Amino acid sequence: MRKLFVPLALGALLSVPFACDLEKTGNQLAAQKVMVATMLGTPPLEVKPAALLGLDASFDASFPADSGISSDGGMITLPPTTAAFVFFGTRSADSLDTPPEPVANATVSTHPAGGASVVLNNDGKGSYSKTSLQDPSMKYESGKSYEFTAVLGGESFVGEVQNAPPIERISEFHPVKGYVDRTAGQPFTFTRPDPPAGQERTLGFVTVFPLSENGQKGEPTYTNIPTTPLEFLKLIATPGEWKQTVVTVPGSAFPAAKKTYVVVLQSVKIGGPKSDNLFTGSAILAGTADAAVVRTQ
Repeated sequence: MRKLFVPLALGALLSVPFACDLEKTGNQLAAQKVMVATMLGTPPLEVKPAALLGLDASFDASFPADSGISSDGGMITLPPTTAAFVFFGTRSADSLDTPPEPVANATVSTHPAGGASVVLNNDGKGSYSKTSLQDPSMKYESGKSYEFTAVLGGESFVGEVQNAPPIERISEFHPVKGYVDRTAGQPFTFTRPDPPAGQERTLGFVTVFPLSENGQKGEPTYTNIPTTPLEFLKLIATPGEWKQTVVTVPGSAFPAAKKTYVVVLQSVKIGGPKSDNLFTGSAILAGTADAAVVRTQ
């Protein structure tokens, strides 16, 4: 079963700049602690009244003071958000089919290079998180390096992603009228731009959620984001599915007619362990998003 981890370990070694330190990377290969961490930012999204079915230009809504949603002349603006999530665990086997055991009693924090540290909430079962709605000081910044630190028994375990990517603008997301017309149940295909010369394409995480007439988000109707720590670890070994140039969102993501949906593409860069006591295959990710408003017929 040990050989199942070899492609993951080798792929991670080739992707990180400190791989030349053989002692350090040897320690990381043998390390039992593993981390999955994400820092994801979404910029503000403006939704025109015409995209919210049944509303006209005179629409003017009032929203709860703590919702972050605002309206100006009928235009709804969804606020920018940043969300940090960490899973911290212990590898109990070398197989990618065996999930790590959660570590529930660590102190976990994150910070951008040169910035203040934010302690994440302990959600239990090895999961730690915080959003900018809970702490407005937490803001995603492209070009920054982000560190995630888990402290357990006085020992620090550190993961890092360097040079967080900027927004990847998708031309199909921004038609002149401000939203995409689609028949309910019809797939939506878009093309990602080429990455800058000399750089690899980032991962592309897609999520679709409905938007109610008062600007409230519903539960996602589609996402390709891994949902478990084990799936994130497997992503590091085989990321090709998330690096395609042409992306098709299935028609099932838009199940109902006369509804408004938002398609979000997160452009995400992969990092890895910084300290030598954290497993090589740890998945440390940061990214930000472009979004499209879709109206179904």
